Amino acid sequence: MQEIKIHLAREVPGDWWEVEELYDLTFAPGRTALSSYRLREDVAPLPDLCLTARDPSGVLAGVVRCWPTCVGDAPAVLLGPIAVHPTRQGEGIAAILMMNCIDAARSAGWSRVLLVGDHPYYKRFGFDPVADVIMPPPTNPDRVLGLSLVDGAWDGITGQVRRPKDCI
Repeated sequence: MQEIKIHLAREVPGDWWEVEELYDLTFAPGRTALSSYRLREDVAPLPDLCLTARDPSGVLAGVVRCWPTCVGDAPAVLLGPIAVHPTRQGEGIAAILMMNCIDAARSAGWSRVLLVGDHPYYKRFGFDPVADVIMPPPTNPDRVLGLSLVDGAWDGITGQVRRPKDCI
């Protein structure tokens, strides 16, 4: 197996345009119409959990951003979007970003992580469907996944996913 040569760093304000270009390249043009983007409006990302992956020449190969949110009144990290440049996909960069992001969330004292994605892919990181957690429509409820960073973090957590400033 070939070693992946990338440098992980926290995203800094100077990365913003380059990161946005990667998201535009990786996702459909209508990505900002997704319900998860409504949860991010007027909410600052969690800077310690937003990571870039660059190759030895400094070229952006991948990125992940995370946002504070809440389910009912319980705080959670909304993980995503995560993107890898099309020329670098299949090298394991997304997995490296994911594992480092999860470790950073745990170290920062978060209890739970939420994302919208395909369970067959994300289950290898410990994500499972979360019952009675409702993302804004038109999200497929089968794609709402959660990860407990401490034992039982999702036990009894139900309700609408909301922006943190909309939580009581």
